[in-house]
Amino acid sequence: MEDYPRTLLELERRFSSDDACREHLFHLRWPNGFVCPRCQGRNVWSMSRGLWLCAACRSQVSVTAGTIFQDSRLALWFRAMWYVTSQKNGASALTIQRILGLGSYQTAWAWLHKLRRAMVRPGRERLSGLVEVDETYLGGLEKGRHGRHTEKKAIVAVAAEEKDRTIGRIRLRRVPDVSSQSLLPFVEDSVERGSTVRTDGWPSYQRLGVLGYKHVISVIGEEKPKATQLLPHVHRVASLLKRWLMGTHQGAVGHAHLDYYLDEFTFRFNRRTSRSRGKLFYRLVQQAVQVGPQPYRTLIQPAEGQHPNISRPVE
Repeated sequence: MEDYPRTLLELERRFSSDDACREHLFHLRWPNGFVCPRCQGRNVWSMSRGLWLCAACRSQVSVTAGTIFQDSRLALWFRAMWYVTSQKNGASALTIQRILGLGSYQTAWAWLHKLRRAMVRPGRERLSGLVEVDETYLGGLEKGRHGRHTEKKAIVAVAAEEKDRTIGRIRLRRVPDVSSQSLLPFVEDSVERGSTVRTDGWPSYQRLGVLGYKHVISVIGEEKPKATQLLPHVHRVASLLKRWLMGTHQGAVGHAHLDYYLDEFTFRFNRRTSRSRGKLFYRLVQQAVQVGPQPYRTLIQPAEGQHPNISRPVE
């Protein structure tokens, strides 16, 4: 049974102490009962200082060890997660620092980036049915560059599922270029085989039919309807993404960290119709307890290929 606070007042009442937060995390991390990470034993005794003792191997286990919450004040973390999920457009690091009274901007920035790493659920279902796919570009104008040619802009592949003539779920991924080696893996990872994929006439998408998709091509030309009419869902998503980056984050998002901002936008967009902010909070906590530690050095300098959505070659 999903158990989560419905209001800020209920959150404050239930999770005002680190001990109460640990108890909640314990049930989320081991929903089917405790399993010792060392010996797989299932019997455990509660100890002081938020530790549990495995009855089999006698190892001491902390519910936050090996998670993004390691060595942190849980009550503050819970408030941060509530604020992040309760705000329709999210929050900047400066806002989180002010709301929580954190000592530095760097701490608030790091906390938000750790939470973004928890916004993608492993094994999530692929899009299905009718799915539009296209690319969008983030960055200023480039002189002498037109169409899909760019040197400085970030290229983001967009997939938008159609549901009841409106936009269903979406997937976003930064890609290095618009070649088939970059775009086809994105489609394979994002869309269930057998689905109908609608694209423009860009040659990189030509092999979609061979890969098991029903490929519908909407040709865009001078005398044809505009791209926003032929592929309305992906262009709407791209427009909202750019507005969100400029509004909430003032456009101050570098290419090195863009993947994780795309994850946050996807998390929010796919849950935009949820009536319960408490349930979004619950989902974020549930996923966050499964994410490993994220040292500050790895946050400021993401390793090449570190992001789970990095493009892979087509086999």
